[in-house]
Amino acid sequence: MRRLIYGFSVSVDGYINDRAGSIDWTHPDEELHQFHNDRYREVEVSLHGRRLYELMAEYWPHVPEDAPPIERDFAALWTEKPKVVFSRTLTEVHWNSTLVSENAVEEVRTLKAGGDGIMEVGGASLAASLMPHGLIDEFQLFLLPVALGGGTPMFPPLAQRLRLRLAETKHFDTAVMLRYLAD
Repeated sequence: MRRLIYGFSVSVDGYINDRAGSIDWTHPDEELHQFHNDRYREVEVSLHGRRLYELMAEYWPHVPEDAPPIERDFAALWTEKPKVVFSRTLTEVHWNSTLVSENAVEEVRTLKAGGDGIMEVGGASLAASLMPHGLIDEFQLFLLPVALGGGTPMFPPLAQRLRLRLAETKHFDTAVMLRYLAD
């Protein structure tokens, strides 16, 4: 069965974007960017909610030729990686993406059963819909030294506690990664 990872840059007060929806405070340094690139190479399928897909599709397929090599590398990875986009409002998706507009939970169960590699979920709302069903196996928080005071929380209000076990920490110059496994 595939493992599903939910990872995001997160403020010290738990938000993945600010009140305006901006992530302009999350720019990784080269070491962290390379870590993300290497991690993304291991992912078989990337699951995106609509907002994250639109954000990524706005930038990565259009990275200029004079962008840093590390960005061009990620742009190639992102556009080529198989993606499943969950949206009830989009009518089409591009860049090796499949659109799913119904029953995200059942689709993710099917995807997990369809292999033995790694999938990632991107998008707080999509991840929130999967958490109550125990579909997320690992959480990767890239804790950045900023408090936002509001925005989209990485974790939604939960009906029950989500028990996690710390599996790894890694220090970068601009962030600390906390990797947790779901119990």
